[in-house]
Amino acid sequence: MGDGTGTAGPRRRLDESPRRAIARSSASDRRLLWETIFLLAVSLGQSAWYSILRMAERLTRGVPMRQQTSTLNSSVTPERPWLDLVYQLSDIVFGVVPALLAVLLLAQAKPPRRGVRHALGLEAPGWGHDVGAGAVLAAIIGIPGLGFYWAARALGFNTTVEAAGLEHVWWTAPILIGLAGMNAVLEETVMVGYLFTRWRQIGWSTTAAILTSAIIRGTYHLYQGWGGFIGNIAMGLLLGWVFSRRRRLLPLIVAHAILDIVSFLGYSYLAGHVSWL
Repeated sequence: MGDGTGTAGPRRRLDESPRRAIARSSASDRRLLWETIFLLAVSLGQSAWYSILRMAERLTRGVPMRQQTSTLNSSVTPERPWLDLVYQLSDIVFGVVPALLAVLLLAQAKPPRRGVRHALGLEAPGWGHDVGAGAVLAAIIGIPGLGFYWAARALGFNTTVEAAGLEHVWWTAPILIGLAGMNAVLEETVMVGYLFTRWRQIGWSTTAAILTSAIIRGTYHLYQGWGGFIGNIAMGLLLGWVFSRRRRLLPLIVAHAILDIVSFLGYSYLAGHVSWL
């Protein structure tokens, strides 16, 4: 009996150790999943929810979608340009905070094995190639995207998107460029770099990460109409696939920034001169 008692204790401890390890791993995965939910709830996930509400308002307004307008980058105090400038700069500064928080969370809670910079592909060398790849991506997305927007509006399932509603003052162009950069850093860092890293850590497949991220991206553009929803899902699928293959975030940020800069500045200077804008 002494031998039996002597071996039973260690055997039980050995048997229980894997279960405890699994339980700890499961609890860690749940914490990481809730982390992603809370970060989305204070950033782009919140935007997605309000876009759903805005779409419900549009559908019940009694006005055809094509006759409605979505205005981006609006002036807050157009009669006081100096104060409006402060508002716009504040939007840029506070807009990148969730992206910085996402990077901080990656670095502090269960950091990637080789570090955050490696996980996001922000290490040199390769930055020059990343910029070139981003420009190519922008062309691949932007050229057919413009045709899709025109068709969606003509068919009546998208609003008219006014990409820049700022007054024309000396700081308009720099601010629009800053807003484009903010959008690019925020969306690509959170929706791709952060979420893909976290979801891989909790065992999601690459396909699930790409699809979920793309759907969320489309949803927070739903305020523009069904065209904005579908078009941004397509954009999210492409960018997610590129990141999953190359593990470099900068091309996505560059592509997004170029698309927004062209849209914002192009609309700002061409509206009223081009009939289809």
